[in-house]
Amino acid sequence: MGRRDECAILDRLVDAVRSGESRALVIRGEPGVGKTALLEYLANRADFRVARTAGVQAEMELAYAGLHQLCSPMLNRLDDLPGPQRSALCTALGMAEGPPPDRFLVGLAVLNLLAVVAADRPLLCLVDDQQWLDSASGQVLAFVARRLGAEAVGLVFAARAPSDAVAGIPALVLRGLRGPDAHALLNSALSAPLDPRVHDQIVSETRGNPLALLEVPRGLSADELAGGFGLPGAVRFSAEIEEIYRSRIASLPDQTQRLLLLAAAEPTGDSGLMWRAARQLGIGPEAAAPAIEAELSTFATRVKFRHPLVRSAAYGSASLQDRQQVHRVLAAATDAELDPDRRAWHRANAASGPDENIAAELERSADRAQARGGIAAAAAFLERAATLSADASQRGERALAAASVKVQAGAFDGALDLLAMAETEHLTDLQHAKGDLVRAQIAFATSHGSDAAPLLLKAAKQLQSTEPTLARDTYISAMLAAMFAGRLAVGANVVDVARAAQAAPSAPGPRQLPDLLLHWLTIHYTDGYLAGRPAQRELLTALDAEPSPDEQLIWLLLASGATNYAWDDDRFEVVTSRHVELTRNRGALSDIPLALSSRATALMFFGDLAGVEAVVDELRAAHDATGSSLAPYAPLGLAAMRGDHETAIPLIEATVAEVTARGEGNGLTFAWWAEAILHNGSGDYRRAFHAADRAVRFPPELISANWSLVELVEAAARSGATDRAAAAVAELSELTTASGTDWALGLEARSRALVSDGAGAEELYRESIERLTRTRARTELARAHLLYGEWLRRERRRTAARTELRTSHRMFEGMGMNGFAQRARRELTASGDSTQESVRTAEDRRLTAQEAQVARLARDGLSNSEIGARLFISARTVQYHLSKVFTRLGITSRSQLDQVLLTGSAT
Repeated sequence: MGRRDECAILDRLVDAVRSGESRALVIRGEPGVGKTALLEYLANRADFRVARTAGVQAEMELAYAGLHQLCSPMLNRLDDLPGPQRSALCTALGMAEGPPPDRFLVGLAVLNLLAVVAADRPLLCLVDDQQWLDSASGQVLAFVARRLGAEAVGLVFAARAPSDAVAGIPALVLRGLRGPDAHALLNSALSAPLDPRVHDQIVSETRGNPLALLEVPRGLSADELAGGFGLPGAVRFSAEIEEIYRSRIASLPDQTQRLLLLAAAEPTGDSGLMWRAARQLGIGPEAAAPAIEAELSTFATRVKFRHPLVRSAAYGSASLQDRQQVHRVLAAATDAELDPDRRAWHRANAASGPDENIAAELERSADRAQARGGIAAAAAFLERAATLSADASQRGERALAAASVKVQAGAFDGALDLLAMAETEHLTDLQHAKGDLVRAQIAFATSHGSDAAPLLLKAAKQLQSTEPTLARDTYISAMLAAMFAGRLAVGANVVDVARAAQAAPSAPGPRQLPDLLLHWLTIHYTDGYLAGRPAQRELLTALDAEPSPDEQLIWLLLASGATNYAWDDDRFEVVTSRHVELTRNRGALSDIPLALSSRATALMFFGDLAGVEAVVDELRAAHDATGSSLAPYAPLGLAAMRGDHETAIPLIEATVAEVTARGEGNGLTFAWWAEAILHNGSGDYRRAFHAADRAVRFPPELISANWSLVELVEAAARSGATDRAAAAVAELSELTTASGTDWALGLEARSRALVSDGAGAEELYRESIERLTRTRARTELARAHLLYGEWLRRERRRTAARTELRTSHRMFEGMGMNGFAQRARRELTASGDSTQESVRTAEDRRLTAQEAQVARLARDGLSNSEIGARLFISARTVQYHLSKVFTRLGITSRSQLDQVLLTGSAT
């Protein structure tokens, strides 16, 4: 009644889904405003498949409970999903054992499951009371809603105050009914005419809320309805409505009230379980009749309340003793084998004080929840276990464990509260260390800035005497944090961490990859690059072995840095590829931005800017899907390499401000390196010199200071700062000579040529080209040809100059390094060359950004499922985009994409 405009919106949603499109919508409004009624309208309007789930406040701690309810009827299509997605979803829903699945991989699995089901017949998914969904289900369904494309799926949430998970999804805000409609609905609830003044007052005070219009008259006496003085001055909805329900419940027989309490305490609505528990309380089926007659609930296959406020009133109006009793009988009636976690939760709510047995059971439930990827549920179980622990030491240990899991779930405020709880106990030194580690993890997770390194260092020192392996891993984390903090470090810089790690006892057993990694880092930062070369070589050799199944992603991130420090292009290719592959295979999609950024760095130096662009596209999708806040290293490097001043300059300025604010010194170095590349490419050497000179002033960061030495040599030599150029060459040569690779020695030769004259310079240029030709470093090779060509032109050897300049121009054009290509073109013109600017195929001018992403990945041989996994969309949406790509580019198959798109692999 009175929802014509809203129904029209929902009609359009149904029509869109029926025609093969997808839609997501959030219906929001206060309790009783009619959200569920509109969901029912949608269900009746849709002449296709409808799936439902609903959040239940008492069930918020049970991981994936809401998702299981929605997906259960579709699980016969699991075999249609890609293997990793199928495994992740089965593990999340407790159907199989396996490593804890990443929630974004579970989300991708659900997205594709809905798409598979909708391929047969359009699908409408309705989610009521979204604000009460368990955290895991809420995150997954919000992820799905944002990634819907062309699957013929509608996903509609209804919520009082939607959680942050669905922020940004289109919303339909429901308000109270207006004038005539509100009066008509109120009249439908009356059994006799109502005094007009009272009628108007009820409509006004309820603000047209439909539930209030129906329920308030039931709570008024005959005198009040006739216009007496007893009418409340204001209706405090929803507290007023809940109080009406409390009164109606209180008027029921005692056995009926206890039955409603029992049903309210068991949120699944499992009538079999409820009646088993009811028999233990001596409650028979006849107790249900008064509740049904009062229109408060129904008792069929499932128990349903008229409104969540009825459940709330039934539970809230009972005494603590009565609530504990019903939880006790529900625990006894719950199968310990089939549903141990719900049984543990009921036992916890039945406990009247500390109970070590229940606390231990909750701890086991936390382990099971974590194994399913239910991080938030695990934290809730551990938190409750801590409060029920009789022993102070156990209470502190469980609170620390709960805090650690809260960090994984991103609930940093809750983690800090649990740390405060733990610290009220008499903690052991080891427990204090674990608490410091959690604080450090919070600092590093919230920012790659200067706060984390001192906290991680403190934790590592405390752990080294009792937990050497954990201490080693914490030192590695501290090293990474200090390298990120770089020149902005406060309290502990990378040298401080390295010295402390060097003095710490070694982890037991034979040295593994992390031991070799930490050994190299400590020597590198305490004694310098040359002293660390033997340890670096040992580490690089270890990287050639088969990867270990327990290889951690942080190790590969730092190992890729080691390969780059060594100018070892083959291993740089292998390790960055392995990092991305391992991240994907493990479903660690929340870690994918860091892995992709590392991979993008390799592709930049290898000249595969089309591949970098694909990585940047994937990074944007990952950032959108996971909420990652990693600084834009890859987009910044790409814009600089391309010579795109309009994009690069604002991005450099924003990055400098962002990383300075949080103390991420490495971000400053990277931004200034990118600025130096940008200006060297356009021939603005004074600006390039200024940027590179700032970048090289603090080498102990990740690696970008070393890259900047190369830029500094060129910029200083070309802007007349010959002494600074010579000093930079000497500094660079110390590193490159120790490395001894063709990449390193090629850069050294090119740099020495810039500060040399005559035959010596020419010999060095030729050596540089010869060495770099044997490497993957195509950008450096093209620049060597350019510099040699420029030198030859200044030596008035124009014919030879044109050969080198044409080679560099062709390479830069092919890689998309437009700034350097224009510089080469200017030199060609000055040398008397009449080469015209080539016209590159610019598919992105004809395709949308996502179409271009899909096209590039399809060109590189990825299947629809693989493309969907990369871009966080369904395989069906991939096919939809490909069909549009084929039409726009005038082709008919994937095999033709290579002919119309720019060359270069995706990753």
